[in-house]
Amino acid sequence: MKFITRSLHCLAGLLVAIAAYAAPPVKSDAQFKPLQTFAPFQFQHPVNRYRSANGSPGPDYWQNRVDYQIEATLDPDSKTLSGTVLIDYANQSPDALHSLWLQLDQNRYRTDARSNFTRDKMPELENHTDGYDIKSVELEQGGAFKPVHYQVSDTRMRVDLPDALAPQSGKLRLRITYSYTLPGRFGGRTDWYNTRNGDVYEVAQWFPRLCVYDDLRGWDTLPFLNSEFYLEYGDIDYRVTVPADMILVGSGELVNPQEVLTATQQQRLAKARKSDKTVMIRSAAEVTEASSRPRQGGTLTWHFRMHDTRDVAFGASKAYVWDAARINLPSGKTAMAMSAYPVESIEGDSRWQDSTQFVKHTVEYYSRRWLEYPWPNAIAEAGVAGGMEYPGIVFDWWKLGGKKLYGLTTHEIGHNWFPMIVGSNERRDAWMDEGFNTFVNVRATLDYDGGKFVPKSDSEYAPGGGNPVEEILPTLADPDAPPILTRPDAIAEKYRHPVTYFKAALGMVLLREQILGPERFDKAFRQYIEAWAFKHPSPSDFFRTMDSAAGEDLSWFWRGWYRHNWQFDMAVTGVRHDESGQLAVTVANLDKLVLPATLQIEWSDGSKTRVRIPVATWLQHHQFDVMVPGDKKAVSVGPAQGRRPEPAITEQRRDDAGSLASLLDPASALAGAMQERAMPPMRFRVRLSRA
Repeated sequence: MKFITRSLHCLAGLLVAIAAYAAPPVKSDAQFKPLQTFAPFQFQHPVNRYRSANGSPGPDYWQNRVDYQIEATLDPDSKTLSGTVLIDYANQSPDALHSLWLQLDQNRYRTDARSNFTRDKMPELENHTDGYDIKSVELEQGGAFKPVHYQVSDTRMRVDLPDALAPQSGKLRLRITYSYTLPGRFGGRTDWYNTRNGDVYEVAQWFPRLCVYDDLRGWDTLPFLNSEFYLEYGDIDYRVTVPADMILVGSGELVNPQEVLTATQQQRLAKARKSDKTVMIRSAAEVTEASSRPRQGGTLTWHFRMHDTRDVAFGASKAYVWDAARINLPSGKTAMAMSAYPVESIEGDSRWQDSTQFVKHTVEYYSRRWLEYPWPNAIAEAGVAGGMEYPGIVFDWWKLGGKKLYGLTTHEIGHNWFPMIVGSNERRDAWMDEGFNTFVNVRATLDYDGGKFVPKSDSEYAPGGGNPVEEILPTLADPDAPPILTRPDAIAEKYRHPVTYFKAALGMVLLREQILGPERFDKAFRQYIEAWAFKHPSPSDFFRTMDSAAGEDLSWFWRGWYRHNWQFDMAVTGVRHDESGQLAVTVANLDKLVLPATLQIEWSDGSKTRVRIPVATWLQHHQFDVMVPGDKKAVSVGPAQGRRPEPAITEQRRDDAGSLASLLDPASALAGAMQERAMPPMRFRVRLSRA
């Protein structure tokens, strides 16, 4: 049976009447091969002037910039959105660009979309839409807009430029007019649904967006199959026209509140900006009152602006209850936490009235812990997307409360750091946002209200509600489970959460609590976040940052945990006294993964000795005698607390050991920083034989 590490005190115990037990030699065909495990790690991307050896952006690092101005209209009757987007694109690369590539993500819902063939089964045809209807694509030339040639391929569009865009300083303006039908619940990340007071619209991927042109691949044009996004940064100014009875909440700052809100609502927002308690902007009782809107009939245009962002999204409905509270940031600045939800979201077991406080805590905690939140608002909108994140706004399941709502909120809001601020490539490296975000969620859960909702246990992390490492063991033992570094679209749905979220997050927990320690890990991880805020890091940049900033060559961990799905199998194979009276405990590494461990010996007088077994032990050895000084009789090799009988081991080892064998109870080994149950205790196998 294979076992893996979990705790600051790792080792399953064997109660043993100490006699002479010899360690059998490790077979030459053993899985563990030190030269393989500790070979130099081959980073995917080389060091150059753009990306430094220490994992930071290099002296000549560059990335292109794109600003958008959007005017759109949402028609609830026809369920269509039509708009015009002005795109200002700046080429800061060293290359002349002869064409532009844009993302047309609404084409994912067409009947002929590639994504239909990558699911477990093809969706029902009646759920599809016609995708984008591109009315025109025009380039500003000589002060006037002129049509340019373009070609659509699935969820991408190539725009051919009449003249190459100059390197490092070239700029252009593109204008695209378009429309599309909003998908219903089939949309997954963008949709509309019914409530008793009106339909709710969750609108995302709603305008043509530039693909990233970077130093790693040039144009990154992977189609939108199911994995998320990779986008350039810039400013987005957008106006959305909707019927006057609708409320709209969106990414960024509302520029014209005096035109779209009542005087009472404006006063309440002003109050909320100074209040740590939640303030109702529009109450449940006011949802059906005509006086809660500044105009009866016709339309209103909501104007938002967001700086230094890669995207924007919005929710719209006449059914919204709306509340808000102040967010206090470390610099002394403030922002606003907001929630918008239908009345059904505060009925029965649903408690969306708590949502804004969950948003507030999440933003304040991550701002203190990692990097200050940069935008004016953080909004949770209730819908059927289940859980979907965009800069400054998230779409969360509309009928939740308590621990489940907190867990979903802190996860989706946490995505503002990964990948909205630290702009990794979700479509190629989903673990860099899902895994990192799930890791910081574990610690945020510990912080909230004295640990009210610990441990984190959901579809993303330890879904069985038990010991996280014990729960990951089946994935490590599964020969079909993909490594973390697998392209996301190639990861089957059954492995998506266990690998991309759970295992990737647990790797971060192991790094912090077991391999580096909190102080070294936190400094290195903050350095990574600060260096790559509003930039595009690769996996190689993360690995190099952690190696350099933490002062540790972690090649063995990157290889075993990330590049491969290797297992850990360490065994106690012998216990004896040497000529000097010291206790010799023979430990062996029997599989490809290595991890640090702590051996504990309990003496006859009740005292205990712990010996750290570092990873360096296995650079040259398959097995090693750990010498433990002491002139007392040793009565056990194993953990200090939490023992429970393990029948399989007991029966197998009773004769050899001359005593009952026990294993550490995973529920009892938690202390200090490990109270969030991030790392269950490692178990050593016991392989004793008589001398």
